[in-house]
Amino acid sequence: MSKKYAIGIDVGGTNLRAALISGTGEVIKKVKEPTAGNVLEALHNAVKSLYADAGIDPQRDVAGIGIGIAGLLDRKNGIVLLSPNLHSVEGVNFVEALHRQFSVPVFIENDANAAALGEKWMGAGREFNNFVLLTLGTGIGGGIVYEKKLVNVSAEIGHMSINADGEKCPCGNYGCLELYAAANAINTKVVAALGKGAESILRECCKGNFYKITPEDIYRSALEGDNLAREALKDAGRYLGVGLANIINIMSPEAIILTGGLIGAWNIYVQEAIKEASRRTFKALSDAVRIIPSSLGDDAGTIGSAGLVFAASGQVTGQDR
Repeated sequence: MSKKYAIGIDVGGTNLRAALISGTGEVIKKVKEPTAGNVLEALHNAVKSLYADAGIDPQRDVAGIGIGIAGLLDRKNGIVLLSPNLHSVEGVNFVEALHRQFSVPVFIENDANAAALGEKWMGAGREFNNFVLLTLGTGIGGGIVYEKKLVNVSAEIGHMSINADGEKCPCGNYGCLELYAAANAINTKVVAALGKGAESILRECCKGNFYKITPEDIYRSALEGDNLAREALKDAGRYLGVGLANIINIMSPEAIILTGGLIGAWNIYVQEAIKEASRRTFKALSDAVRIIPSSLGDDAGTIGSAGLVFAASGQVTGQDR
């Protein structure tokens, strides 16, 4: 008899989310906390919290734990090789540690790949055979589904060079997409402008400490007509559009699904990206692709990570492993 639940964990550059997910993809319980300090300890605490809150017997009811984590992975050995926005997880064997702690099967995948699996299983990807998912947050991640299956490639779309002479990225490359189009890039640009004396209502945020502003603060200010905020979002959107155009011209997917905190600024940031992408792609390809938001939102990563567990037992399809 198949066990009822799996634990899905999504470890991003800013937040850690964990959820108890049913075999039908329903989110039963979930927790969220900042990604800071000892990530492995935070994972342990999140799983224990879910077990306690749901009142379940893990040995009887839980099929396993799936982890989606930002970075390049050694899936065979369960180790994060490189995580440019979360260096503290590099070299950590999450699979071994969590298996030893909770005595259930543990699976690991790149966080954007896990989100793509989640969208294919329960979200906006269900109607497409071929799509690319982008996570737009602290950095930019990617996941690729081809012929209904998650493709076993790195899909580090945020680290494609869009400026050959650009600044150096923490990954070691130069001119990476996420240096220009991710949340960190938007914040950095706005803070630098404010530091040089630019006029903006953002000076009133965070009790005058503009170093603490968030993308949400920038978007709210943009809606109020603040020129600095609007231009920062539009500029980042244009760079995102360059990345989208590259994806479309190379892969011609049926859809590009966007998820992550930045899609909250869809009507400025993403619309600018769509406009820029349409300028740079073959018209036949541009006309054939749909650029749409995730239907699972912040739950895509945890649902997809749980899907890794259910896929191993044949309850979920969508993996090419």
